Amino acid sequence: MHGRLKVKTTAEQQEAKRKEREKKMKLYNAATSKIFQKRQGQEYDQEALELTAQILSANSDFYTLWNYRKEIFLAFKDKSTEDELHKHFEDELSFLEACLKGNPKSYGCWEHRCFVMLTMPRPDWDRELMLCNKYLEYDERNFHCWDYRRFVVKRAQVTPEAEFEFTTSKISSNFSNYSSWHYRSKLLPLIHPDPKHPGGVKDDVLIKEFELAQNAFFTDPNDQSAWFYHRWLLGRADKQLAIDCVYVSRELRRVMVRLSKPAKIGADLSLQVYLDGVQCIGEWTTPAGTNDHSLLWLFNLTAPLDGNEHKVLVAMEGSSRSCTLKDGDEKASNVDEVKPGTLFSYQLSAATSDTLTQELDACQQLYELEPDNKWVLLTIMLLMRAIDPLKYLKETLEHIDTIIKVDPCRTNYYKDLSK
Repeated sequence: MHGRLKVKTTAEQQEAKRKEREKKMKLYNAATSKIFQKRQGQEYDQEALELTAQILSANSDFYTLWNYRKEIFLAFKDKSTEDELHKHFEDELSFLEACLKGNPKSYGCWEHRCFVMLTMPRPDWDRELMLCNKYLEYDERNFHCWDYRRFVVKRAQVTPEAEFEFTTSKISSNFSNYSSWHYRSKLLPLIHPDPKHPGGVKDDVLIKEFELAQNAFFTDPNDQSAWFYHRWLLGRADKQLAIDCVYVSRELRRVMVRLSKPAKIGADLSLQVYLDGVQCIGEWTTPAGTNDHSLLWLFNLTAPLDGNEHKVLVAMEGSSRSCTLKDGDEKASNVDEVKPGTLFSYQLSAATSDTLTQELDACQQLYELEPDNKWVLLTIMLLMRAIDPLKYLKETLEHIDTIIKVDPCRTNYYKDLSK
């Protein structure tokens, strides 16, 4: 028996862990209680920094303590020299790095780092950019770091071209980097704007981007990142502003209009109401009572709507719609039914016909290799509907049957494509 280590039983181990947790919890609660007392007493000193650091090192999501530290540093700012203040902030940046190593996706840590960089006397933005690069090497999908990088880039005056090259390098190392694809979509319109289409990108640049996206999904057809970017490249047609629906209530003496896309009456368009051929005077409001961009707009009629028949006409430049409130009816409406083949008609029709055809050919080549890939099937169907829905009707319906078998969880969505 001598010389042998005693092995604790399971019960003994659990009891030891319980006591250790209780000890830590007492210390945690005591420190937290003291911190709240000091904050209530407006004590902004070094001890408060040390106490909050103890808690935040274990729990970096304790947002109240980050706010207390902000108050402490603002108090230091009023009574410290520039060099002293800079030293305090340098120490805070080091502390934040230690917290981020334990929790790299802490909202509080990244937000507090923004505060420090905006408040310290001599911020080093180049160092922060290198820090972002390092964290994105550890986790390319850390959207907290991507957000912070955009914050740093703006203040470091990094050019969109340089950031675009950065996204290229990240995508080249890993096609499954959705954050890089998304960031790329924000940079392209800034670097290569299309003068004919606000927010668009020049055609020659789009062709190169199509090649990049194709390389990605031919390499890994099951990864959704490149497919989403490919959909963005194809674009989405802009609906014409029109009146889709007019509804009249006799009891409420109110006219409701639904537009084809959100608009602001007065800024984007002028909308007139005519009751039995006479123009009505009044104001349009949204259902929330505001005058912001909205699909729905309300107009209160000042003239009474008696039990007789009344005709209401709503007109705007290039579009009008009317409805008739018949004798005894309390309400009336005029609304378009969703026509077969129009539900998704704006999905991809912004791209040119040649571009759509080329992309369809590329996807069909991939389909021969990946006949059961839902992303390939979905993109082919959308491209066919954008190019010529009647010509490709039979093939589209066949693909819908196939994709429902491959991805039954989205059956209703795919069935809508057949309408």
